[in-house]
Amino acid sequence: MINDIVAKMNLKIDNLKKLINEDISDIKEANHETLLKRNELKQTLIDDIIFCKSELNKELVLEIQKGVDVNIYRAKVDELENNIKSLYELNRKLSAIVLPIQNMYKELVNEFSSVNGGRIFDIKA
Repeated sequence: MINDIVAKMNLKIDNLKKLINEDISDIKEANHETLLKRNELKQTLIDDIIFCKSELNKELVLEIQKGVDVNIYRAKVDELENNIKSLYELNRKLSAIVLPIQNMYKELVNEFSSVNGGRIFDIKA
């Protein structure tokens, strides 16, 4: 069961990494529409990974309670941990692209609103 959960998590992490790589490509190519279409799928994968992590922890506790030496799963869990670290680094790469763009737009909005006394548009009738 533990091996199955770890394999399932690795598959979901790999799928999430694939989607993040597609995000990076779409940002560079300004394909914003396709970028947004993946958000729901990415959130589902994240939720699934979190659920699987909980299930893995439960299974490990059950094995320990049965007296099983869970070190037999050490290599698989280490591999999973490395895959998660790789996902984290990839997400940092995406953030390094997205955050400067977000800050640029935030600065533009702040500049426009400060010129108009806190309002973006100063409409007078």
